[in-house]
Amino acid sequence: MKIDRLISIIMVLLNNERVSAVELAEMFEVSTRTIYRDIETLSLAGIPIVTFNGVNGGISIMEEYKVDKKLFTISDISTILMGLSSVSTTISNKELIGTLEKVKSLLPKAQVKDIELKSNQITIDLTTWMGNKSFKSNIDKIKSALNDNKLLEFEYYGTNRIKDKRIIEPYKLILKENNWYLQGYCTFKEDFRVFKLSRISNLKILDEVFWQREFIEKPLDGSGWIDKRLIKIKLLVDWSLREQMVERCGEDNVKAFSDDKFIVDFPFVADDLGYNILMGFGDKCECIGPENMRLELIKRIRKLLSVYEK
Repeated sequence: MKIDRLISIIMVLLNNERVSAVELAEMFEVSTRTIYRDIETLSLAGIPIVTFNGVNGGISIMEEYKVDKKLFTISDISTILMGLSSVSTTISNKELIGTLEKVKSLLPKAQVKDIELKSNQITIDLTTWMGNKSFKSNIDKIKSALNDNKLLEFEYYGTNRIKDKRIIEPYKLILKENNWYLQGYCTFKEDFRVFKLSRISNLKILDEVFWQREFIEKPLDGSGWIDKRLIKIKLLVDWSLREQMVERCGEDNVKAFSDDKFIVDFPFVADDLGYNILMGFGDKCECIGPENMRLELIKRIRKLLSVYEK
């Protein structure tokens, strides 16, 4: 595509003092005439391009308009690269490679090896061990719809177990606590809604393009939902779960009880998900209060046991 070539030409010119039209033509596998037309297009767009005649001639961008490569330190670029690697689940390999190369170009070539060494010292991997392979396909579709302002159609399982067909205007894709969420305007509810990707099926991009309205973002902090139902319960937990409890509850809510046990003030919602979380800790965790929560947990454990005793 011409627009991709134009952007690439700008990147080449920014990263080189001077490049000949022949070199650019060979690089992009087009004729020199096409390159000159591209340069004219860039000039008309306001890009400050200058050309030089003679043996050492070529095409360049005015030096004062180039980014000062000393603006970014090795540490700065390493941090950017680590951030890019953490979102690799949502960026295709081709996109990621191109972006990494552009970021690396912000520093002199002599420092690229140092950058790669430092950026590889810390890896942020947000993928699960096994994962849902359909997520990548759905995320790619959502990204495409976000870029092109196209409507999305899908079937959605609500908390009431009823599957509804939805058509939405997509506005934002969010990763929170290993779960993906899509925020958009639901044409059925006529309001902005949050959709959990694991409840979405048969996702399709529609041909219809929508005009973006003022985006009213829904907070994903539990306000108006979790916070009204949240209570604190006390757990007696084995030392092997300490890291998980500190991450979930904070250091202040984790108190030593004995050499191999500790007490946790655990934020809890009394629903299926909440009890399933507690049961997921197995015999390393005991609910010691309040009493009604403890009794309900015992009831659910007995019900689970009955499934295996049949």
